[in-house]
Amino acid sequence: MINVNKVVIVGGGSAGWMTAAYLIKTFPNKQIVVLESPDIPIVGVGESTLASITEFRDYLGIDEKDFMQKTNASYKMSIKFTDFYSENGGSFHYPFGKPNFEKTASGFDDWFQIKHTYPDTPLTDFVQSYFPSSFLFENNKFATNESGVYSPYNKKTDVAYHFDATMFGLWLKESYCIPRGVSYIEGTVVDAITSKNGIEALKLNNNSEVHADLFIDCTGFKSILLGGFLKEEFISYEDLLPNNSAWACQVPYKEKEKELEPFTHCTALKNGWCWNIPLWSRLGTGYVFSNKYISSDEALEEFKSYLMSKKMIVPRTKEEVESFDYRLIKMRVGIHKRTWVKNVVAIGLSAGFIEPLESNGLFTVTNFVSKLAKTLLREDVSKFDIDVYNIAVYGVFRKFAEFVAMHYALSHRDDSLYWQNINSKTFSKELESYIASPVVGFQDLQDRKMFSNFLDPSAGITYVSVGMGYLVFDSVDIDMLRRGDSIKAFVDEQREMFNSKKTIWRQASQHAPTLMQYLEKNIYGV
Repeated sequence: MINVNKVVIVGGGSAGWMTAAYLIKTFPNKQIVVLESPDIPIVGVGESTLASITEFRDYLGIDEKDFMQKTNASYKMSIKFTDFYSENGGSFHYPFGKPNFEKTASGFDDWFQIKHTYPDTPLTDFVQSYFPSSFLFENNKFATNESGVYSPYNKKTDVAYHFDATMFGLWLKESYCIPRGVSYIEGTVVDAITSKNGIEALKLNNNSEVHADLFIDCTGFKSILLGGFLKEEFISYEDLLPNNSAWACQVPYKEKEKELEPFTHCTALKNGWCWNIPLWSRLGTGYVFSNKYISSDEALEEFKSYLMSKKMIVPRTKEEVESFDYRLIKMRVGIHKRTWVKNVVAIGLSAGFIEPLESNGLFTVTNFVSKLAKTLLREDVSKFDIDVYNIAVYGVFRKFAEFVAMHYALSHRDDSLYWQNINSKTFSKELESYIASPVVGFQDLQDRKMFSNFLDPSAGITYVSVGMGYLVFDSVDIDMLRRGDSIKAFVDEQREMFNSKKTIWRQASQHAPTLMQYLEKNIYGV
């Protein structure tokens, strides 16, 4: 049994201070301490988030405007993917929120029947038919939907943020944690006193010792406590997700109103993919790759070529590109077999990391710390409680990793050895639990039932699959579709219904402000 009254979080950064903030909010009577080393740099890879960050902010009671101003934040309504299906294969969106099923007979199946009857229907029409917000984010517009015209779009639940994660951590430290009673120690851990119960004390470089009932490892990829002192096994996801490196840099805006988009833009390249994350005052951009297929120097040149290409909304000049400050980040992709061992819990990069695609870094922080807090609500924590926690967080992590892997498995790119390996033998065995079978024509009923569980309407993989042309029929009556003309009248009626809704949404969006205009007026007071 562990009776937790004093918690020491080792490591600052966004993970450490987010953990401290959540715990001091939940347990104001416990002693929460952050031990931070001035000698260890903050990785700060996460600037794009999922909607869970809004729940995190709301739970802490943080004012949105204050938070956004202090973290250089902007809004995010979707993730856009370009050239993932094939080289020069176009783009598709994964929007946030719930689809609009109003007047549909069978939800998504209505559109699948339209696509079957009218094969020339573009794949991008899928998101436009179900997400009124698509007419906003596809045109750099933003709205709060007070009129309800974009229903069921809800700003509170369907919008995430782009922000500076390093600034967020520092702001939480100075404006939230310390004022609420979190203690702060500056020092570097050099050793630990361990026993059968875990870590008894940490030794610092100033010869002092730090004791706690529970230690939380937020030391980044080094995982000094869990992986170092307790030597917990790390399970690499290298075979599933081979990307292990990233070049990152900050790019000043040139045409801000065009470049400040309400979505994260991911563009596939020959040996990986690039992210564009538009913050209020700048773009955060980077190139994710595997050093198995390309050297760091070669990747940097490929990244620079991307920044000068038409894949950027506003291509940069060679002189501008050469002036940017580039940072190489080495990533450890995978997770520890157990993220809570004895009296040590790892949260953030020290627990595990998938890769930047789908903005999962801060998602795992908020998810893991909320599960930790629920566990600590019990007066004494037992081995059973710890085992349940480990199973739960591993399940969340594994499911998310497989979701990210599907972005590659569904691709048909073959223009490099990287893509030839990543979308064939590398993932086929790992994803058998997800893929019933390639949908070529129609599969039998059992296949469709298996895949329908995977393609839940609330799951992002639905939009990724359709965006890559992987059209799966859920409850569509296949025999009815085969009858052809007998359902054409119904399909035409549904198509007209969708077109009518899209016209309303499109017209409404024309009167909405651009994202930059909205932020100037409502957040930054420009």
